[in-house]
Amino acid sequence: MSEQHQSQQVDYQELEALRKEVAELRNEEAAFKAQSQLLEKLVSIARSSAQGEVLKAALQTTLDVATTQTASEKGSLFLLETSGKVADAILSQQELTPEKRRNLIGNVLDRGLAGWVVRNRQVGLIIDTNNDNRWLTLPNQPYVVRSALAVPIIRGDELLGIITLLHSQPGHFTQETANLLLLTADQMSLVLENAQLFSKLDRYSKALDAELEKGRQIQIDFLPYELLKLPNWEIAACFHPARQVAGDFYDSFELPNKQVGLVIADVCDKGVGAALFMALMRSLVRVFSAETQLRGFASQILEENQPISGWICEHTSINLAHLNALQAITRTNEYVAINHWQMSMFATMFFGILDPASGILTYINGGHEPLFILNNSGVKKILKSTGPAVGMMPGMKFKIEQVKMELGDILIGYTDGVTEGKNPEGKLFTDKRLRDLIERPYSSACDLLTAIKDKLFDFIADAPQFDDITMLCVRRGCDGE
Repeated sequence: MSEQHQSQQVDYQELEALRKEVAELRNEEAAFKAQSQLLEKLVSIARSSAQGEVLKAALQTTLDVATTQTASEKGSLFLLETSGKVADAILSQQELTPEKRRNLIGNVLDRGLAGWVVRNRQVGLIIDTNNDNRWLTLPNQPYVVRSALAVPIIRGDELLGIITLLHSQPGHFTQETANLLLLTADQMSLVLENAQLFSKLDRYSKALDAELEKGRQIQIDFLPYELLKLPNWEIAACFHPARQVAGDFYDSFELPNKQVGLVIADVCDKGVGAALFMALMRSLVRVFSAETQLRGFASQILEENQPISGWICEHTSINLAHLNALQAITRTNEYVAINHWQMSMFATMFFGILDPASGILTYINGGHEPLFILNNSGVKKILKSTGPAVGMMPGMKFKIEQVKMELGDILIGYTDGVTEGKNPEGKLFTDKRLRDLIERPYSSACDLLTAIKDKLFDFIADAPQFDDITMLCVRRGCDGE
């Protein structure tokens, strides 16, 4: 062999090697573009509002990318379970009855090219369907198929699915096309695996949301369906949970001897645990306040349980009735602290007993935010804490206080979700903003609540609500109102 001929042969080998290298680079570039497109589509799908269709959308997107990448005319994608059963499919033949669809999938996976790929876990390349027994010609086939390519989508040892691509011209798919699709198959497997996980998570999330919605409805049912309506009195409230269930609660209910119980409370923490304790404490206060009976001489009982500022009510029967009901706080504290100490759950709670006839209000403020009694001049009285939060430790002492609401007076109580409401910049609504609002005169309890709510939610704007927002408002009206 001449030196010139040897030189030409070496040049040809180098050119052929270079050609293959360029082809591989092109394939890698095309595969990279396809991978990027798949990831972008998956992120877009995951962010879409139709999260329930994320798996179907991911299947369609994966098939679309493969079809575009190989200039195919038709295509299908089978998503497989670990057992080999078809979990879902995107077919070229869209207009099929469910029965025909099942028959088609069964035939293809049993005797067709897709079935061969399942059994062998290899790329199935058919240059010409007329000369390859792996191709299954179906009866009443609506289009001509002369070239086919089927690629397994494998993640680890698991066969996740199969993409089958079709063309009406023989020789359309080549080994180079198959290599290109194989480079993309790993990314396709990642997309399908994540889409499956996302779909399962979405189903679980919806089931959890449904359960939380039931819990929310149960919790709402624990709150008064309708606040008490008393002659010459107005009772109003608002409740805006930060989540589906909340730890805040309010209550108003009738007690023996025509007395009225008023509660506003905030269970520590948030979410389901706080909501369960809210239901427990609400029930305990209602039950204990109606059944406790103080024993002993009236004078001795009144002396031992005298309010911080002394008794302002001259009626022994009213004072004893109020003392009797307020024992609910001590009993609730003991029950929670002794039986549920390991949960470290407690509640700040205001519990007041109102005598509608006289306006006398006897109360315990267990570590709660101060309540205010307002008149036309502004803040008339601040009802500060008289004891610790309820349920922290057994044996805690709760002092009693007593005030009188005159005609036109308004009592306003709230939870810290009001003063600690945050705007988009993270600034708090603050006590000062609340005080500025309540210093103004209001003709009704509802007007006061509306004014606070409007200012608060304007302040919060589109920032996420950090804490539950609850308010209770009571006004003593004039005769005939």
